[in-house]
Amino acid sequence: MHYFPIPLLYLAFLSFLFVMVLLLVEAGALHYRYQRFGVSRWWVYLLLLFSLLGSYINIPIVRLPPEQVVSDEIVKFFGAAYIVPVAEDWPGTIIAVNLGGAVIPTLLSLYLFFKNRLFWQGFVAVAVVAGCVYLMAQPVRGVGIAEPVFVPPLIATGVALAISRRHGPALAYIAGSLGTLIGADLLNLGKIPGLGAPIASIGGAGTFDGIFVTGLLALLLASLFGGRQSDQDDFQLPNRADKRPPRR
Repeated sequence: MHYFPIPLLYLAFLSFLFVMVLLLVEAGALHYRYQRFGVSRWWVYLLLLFSLLGSYINIPIVRLPPEQVVSDEIVKFFGAAYIVPVAEDWPGTIIAVNLGGAVIPTLLSLYLFFKNRLFWQGFVAVAVVAGCVYLMAQPVRGVGIAEPVFVPPLIATGVALAISRRHGPALAYIAGSLGTLIGADLLNLGKIPGLGAPIASIGGAGTFDGIFVTGLLALLLASLFGGRQSDQDDFQLPNRADKRPPRR
């Protein structure tokens, strides 16, 4: 099941945003050090690119009972436009998982979760973001569940920095990705029947753009704060080797 969940113009904007962030980091306009992120910056670039391209692929997992579905439309919600695919002889809504908006972000989030040992921090951050997104998410006929694009990334960034400045970039990505998937998609699966959506994609239309923007914000956080000595919140004892005997 292949189609981009957002119009090509909006997809081009996200691609342009991704390229601009990449150029800023590589040009040295931002200070970067990715040890605390848990993944080298080149892997981050590659995974974000795969996430963008992977939004084209939806993996079907279950089919709901037949109903009248909306077909071949562009639905706007909170200023964002989402594509409703063309449906010919469609028996009903198909629940699918988006490769770029669900599978790749979930795998990367789990890796960062265990790599950085963000056990209680990750749980709290994901829970806060999921709760906020759940309150904002709205069922949209023909699309499924959608939420404001830029609000979840901003919440995830604020929560991550409040919990751990040191692991802010990784925590922002984990909270933004898993929190959005849980709060917008998983907790609202019961609202899908009756919306007339040909495909209700977890991590697809309605949530993909927010998850992708979260990845870009995490990249910016890693660049802005990762290399600053003042962000080190670990207590360090003074190095005795650096002490010089007092002069007499």
